[in-house]
Amino acid sequence: MGLKDFIVEIVLQNKEKAKDPVGATIQRDLIAKKGYANISNVRSGQYLRISVEANDKEEAKQNVVDMANDLRIFNPVTQNLTILNVTVKS
Repeated sequence: MGLKDFIVEIVLQNKEKAKDPVGATIQRDLIAKKGYANISNVRSGQYLRISVEANDKEEAKQNVVDMANDLRIFNPVTQNLTILNVTVKS
């Protein structure tokens, strides 16, 4: 069985206790000023869509998690990495 091409979609987001100046600015300067008082606690993040060759979905997912940790793409002390989706590239 050969390698397949996968798309792994991840989100990097600040943890709840970590400051989020982008989210705070959006909340304060856009949402609140435009009258959306019922919306609160805006948190920002980064979305990454990564192509990877692997034998199966689990291997593709693990390759991306390992790469993100090894290359310090995110800071695990202040950020969470969430896998949104792993799909076979068509």
